[in-house]
Amino acid sequence: MRRRDFVKAGLGLSVSLPVRSWSAVLGSPGSIPSRTLEGSDVSLSAASVMDLAAGLRGDVLLSGGPGYDSARRIWNGMFDKRPALITRCTGASDVRRALMFAREHRLLTAVRAGGHSVSGKSTCDGGIMIDLQPMRGVRVDPATRRAYVEAGSLLGQLDHESQAHGLATTAGTFSITGAAGLTLGGGFGRLGRRFGLACDNVASFDVVTTDGRFLKASDEENADLFWGLRGGGGNFGVVTSIEYRLHPVNPMVLGGHVIWPLEQGRGAARLCRDMAIDAPDAANLSPFLYWAGTTAHFGVGVCWSGDHAEGERWLEPLRAFGRPVTDAVRPMRYVDIQSADDADYPDGIHSYAKNGFVGELTNDNIDLIFDVFLRTPGLYTMFLDHCGGAYARVAQDATAFPRRDMQFILAMWSGWKSSDGLDEKVSKMRAAWRELEPITGGFYVNYAGTDNVASRDRENYGTNFERLVALKAKYDPMNLLRLNANVPPKL
Repeated sequence: MRRRDFVKAGLGLSVSLPVRSWSAVLGSPGSIPSRTLEGSDVSLSAASVMDLAAGLRGDVLLSGGPGYDSARRIWNGMFDKRPALITRCTGASDVRRALMFAREHRLLTAVRAGGHSVSGKSTCDGGIMIDLQPMRGVRVDPATRRAYVEAGSLLGQLDHESQAHGLATTAGTFSITGAAGLTLGGGFGRLGRRFGLACDNVASFDVVTTDGRFLKASDEENADLFWGLRGGGGNFGVVTSIEYRLHPVNPMVLGGHVIWPLEQGRGAARLCRDMAIDAPDAANLSPFLYWAGTTAHFGVGVCWSGDHAEGERWLEPLRAFGRPVTDAVRPMRYVDIQSADDADYPDGIHSYAKNGFVGELTNDNIDLIFDVFLRTPGLYTMFLDHCGGAYARVAQDATAFPRRDMQFILAMWSGWKSSDGLDEKVSKMRAAWRELEPITGGFYVNYAGTDNVASRDRENYGTNFERLVALKAKYDPMNLLRLNANVPPKL
């Protein structure tokens, strides 16, 4: 609802398009059923919502109105939720007004940036969704090697604009992922072993806090907030823009994958592990297990972002091992490898995942991973993210990100087109993960599903947790921003 869409009629109020008609949308005269932070049901007055909308450049969408159903949907189709209202923010001023409205009415509050949340916490039932997707734009300054990214932007936009200048930064492994969510949770990627996590490459954040302040967070300004935003998630405010440091990266990399039949998989996995431990920073190896119909395969995704001749020599032992059924490693554009898997993760897929950090990938651990995988045919894909390198050269307490000593991240993921049999499938995945969890320690919040409890979150952040709690108490004492990997404002 834009300001120009309102008309006042005496003491009453009516709304024209984009809302179809005020009475049809409200369901009962003059009120909108909503949900508070505490979970109780309340009614928002028509006048209060009209006042909110009048002060926004973006739209306010209500259930039953045009655009609402498309705007409420997020990437993960497991979460079919219906916010009481959606504020489509066009800038930081809209974000502030939406936050102040949520705070005033103590509304359950979800923040949607890219909308790619595995855990579904970028939406809610009955509360307010603060939608940043209209805020999309990337500006690159090649002279200073900086990228300025609005909070609704996707990683593909960042890669596209940066690579036009032969620059890049760590930016995940899918072009359809939102930049803000990835970065606030840490941010792994194919360039991370060279340059560190996405959050390690942030020069500053623009933030709107829950008390309505516009802040810049950097090493020089609000340094405590800057520390917390790098790995502490969306707990401390709504980030509206991110300034990234960029690095020279050849637009052509050695990329692709090598795949072996299952009977050669354990040997290939051990070789991959051995090579990964002492790998040059330019190397990123991503082992994975997957099903092709009823047949299981082991493969390794490859991205070498350094000198190609050096990369060919370093990769030779891996490519020469056994009898690969596929060797698709070749020179290719970095932006192409970043988007190569997007089609496997379409919008609306019913997605479930589990993950944990692995400090040491022993031969016994490799055997356990294979054995568990083979006991649940066709149910999920399993993969390992290659860590070490620049990730590990940042001090444990330099940012809020909880783990720097990991060798890999182990994850299982599956996605289904429909919800048929979903509970049974998820139950089987949970059972499989219970066998694997003992070889992990902590987890990556960006891959985490809905199963985490407060005690696990506390354990995950380790020695950084109490500092995060103090930061939460300073910037969000009412825990308005709780739909995330939540840090409470008190122990």
